[in-house]
Amino acid sequence: MTRRYGRDSGLVRAVDEVDLDVPAGQALAIMGPSGCGKSTLLHLLGGLQRPTGGQVWLADRRIDTMSEWASARLRRDSLGFVFQSFHLMDELTAMENVELAALLAGQPPRRARQRALHLLERVGLADRAAHLPSALSGGQRQRVAIARALCNEPLVVLADEPTGNLDSAATLDVLRLFEELHTAGQTLVVVTHDPRIAAVADRVISMRDGAFADDRQVVGAATGTVYGRRR
Repeated sequence: MTRRYGRDSGLVRAVDEVDLDVPAGQALAIMGPSGCGKSTLLHLLGGLQRPTGGQVWLADRRIDTMSEWASARLRRDSLGFVFQSFHLMDELTAMENVELAALLAGQPPRRARQRALHLLERVGLADRAAHLPSALSGGQRQRVAIARALCNEPLVVLADEPTGNLDSAATLDVLRLFEELHTAGQTLVVVTHDPRIAAVADRVISMRDGAFADDRQVVGAATGTVYGRRR
């Protein structure tokens, strides 16, 4: 898989001919310095960008050739995104931010509300359900964002620098939550330059200049395949 920008002397190899399979249930940390291509790789896996070479498969479906409509539906139904800047809607409460994903997927309002409440309880924020994001700490907002990412029971959660805007205490809370999700069988792909993320991963890939510099298995591999074609 390749993603390049520009041409001739201005050519940038953001992702340079990488080959990646992610087993179902794996917690994968993609690490490296700023500008190494890790966020671009995550965007390719999430269908937010298309590769200039190669293919992207999610659970036996090729996603890089999908129409914009089909790609948006895939992201809604099968992927959960967590970003460094949270991307919560400021005018909605924590509950409303979480349930919005379910409502957009067509769930009945009552079921969406029940799902949102369950997830806020799971991330330890049931008592903050009626609060606006402005009344929450950075760590609490990130936990709301994680609850939102889980709302439609995604095949995989893609997190881009999820602890980048958090202090040490909030970072530990989020890391514990990711560890709980992984223990429960959730597939995670986390892009970060924070080595503490490795504590909740069972595989760590290091990137440099758009390529994989190292691919290290921390524990035994999971089975099945989420990203990559089954062979």
